[in-house]
Amino acid sequence: MNNSSQPAVELTGITKTFPGVVANSDVNLRVRAGEVHALCGENGAGKSTLMKILYGMQAPDSGTIRIGGEQVRFRTPADAIRAGVGMVHQHFMLADNLTVLENIVLGAEGERGIGAKARAQVRALAERVGLDVRQDALVESLGVADRQRVEILKVLYRGAKIIILDEPTAVLVPQEVDELFATLRTMREQGYTFLFISHKLDEVRAIADTITVLRRGTTVGTVAPGEVSSRKLAEMMVGSELPVPEHGASTVTDRAVLEVRGLVAAEDGREVLSGIDLTVRAGEVVGIAGVEGNGQTELVEAIMGMRPVLRGEVRLGDRDVTAASTLARREAGIGYVPEDRHRHGLLLDAPLWFNRILGHQTRRPSARGALLDLPGAKADTERIVERFDVRTPGIDVDAAALSGGNQQKLVVGRELAGDPVLLVAAHPTRGVDVGAQAGIWDHLRAARSQGLAVLLISADLDELIGLSDTIRVMLRGRLVADADPATVTPEELGAAMTGAAGGEGE
Repeated sequence: MNNSSQPAVELTGITKTFPGVVANSDVNLRVRAGEVHALCGENGAGKSTLMKILYGMQAPDSGTIRIGGEQVRFRTPADAIRAGVGMVHQHFMLADNLTVLENIVLGAEGERGIGAKARAQVRALAERVGLDVRQDALVESLGVADRQRVEILKVLYRGAKIIILDEPTAVLVPQEVDELFATLRTMREQGYTFLFISHKLDEVRAIADTITVLRRGTTVGTVAPGEVSSRKLAEMMVGSELPVPEHGASTVTDRAVLEVRGLVAAEDGREVLSGIDLTVRAGEVVGIAGVEGNGQTELVEAIMGMRPVLRGEVRLGDRDVTAASTLARREAGIGYVPEDRHRHGLLLDAPLWFNRILGHQTRRPSARGALLDLPGAKADTERIVERFDVRTPGIDVDAAALSGGNQQKLVVGRELAGDPVLLVAAHPTRGVDVGAQAGIWDHLRAARSQGLAVLLISADLDELIGLSDTIRVMLRGRLVADADPATVTPEELGAAMTGAAGGEGE
């Protein structure tokens, strides 16, 4: 495959329109065999549509695709897979109730079987490319980083030599990013070709051999990473400079909004939260730093009433909500931006105004007494779209029609709309572009200055350091250290998160 005379992938004049939206307009992209080729652009720039066309999920209105010099026409992803093209989606496509091995072989049983031979092949493949996974673990028990490894193995198992990675580092901490990049470099040496979609410009410059920038559906330039700064890339993408998360003057009060005391929770007899003590005050952002899978998700679920606790107490203001339902906690004033907007934040096949009602179905403006108030919900959706700059043809389109960043702005807008006293924000800017990220940061800062208490869980260490008043480090279900955002570096935080730092705490 690593035949440098022919590009591995060549897209010429690709155009794709949807009702009211031009997603791609005369896009040209040339990817050499055995390179990491990054595709950058803000949400809605057309990156995902272009990759879905290359992966056979959508047909272009016009234009041609060549793989290894040969023109192809993919009607389905199966066609793309047969031609050696695989895709790891930003929102993973795994079956939670199956094991790692079952997920990897699912759909490829005909050629490769499901028994010892398949197991051995998966093990050999994992070792060759440096991806460590437990084949018999249930996928639902895995953290997001491990799920990503399973997805990569799944496409490799099907024989992919050209791999599309959609926002692959959105869920990873710096050490895990380093591990992923080491894997990509190893695989590149073995002749694999990568299309790497990302918003994280420093990372793009660290891993890519070539960078192509899309803006408003068309290609605006292809550059070598050594020839361009992150600032210049951002200007190519959005026409403005990179935003920086800054929290400004402290607005922390002494009024405790959330108090968690001695919280213990278990999964299959194993403690996943051990003796958690945590306070978030009005006007304060408390950031939780931790490598994915160290109890952050379980902590959020316990605070939201989505996970039973064995011992301990959760208080909201002067009210004990430990035994309260999720709806009761929402009604008491907890806003919630979930880690995975598709699984827990939105109904993708429902219109935007219906999504405005979710979680707020018993309160104004979505309800009046026991009845839903649809005109009220629709009017407020219009307000959210306007105030949070949600790019959409209207509030009657399905949530699935929006780009990821615009979906996220809708969720954040909805959760701040109810004037919550506490916002639990899990990865609020994951997978959104620099422009949308800056907007979400601005809204969080403004709400904090008006007295909102925010519990921020994020894998973006710059975001944690830039927005938080206090940072707590989580490791193996415990809060093990505190860090001062004014002085801590991302490297120091990363070391504490992996247990490499002696540091404070237990």
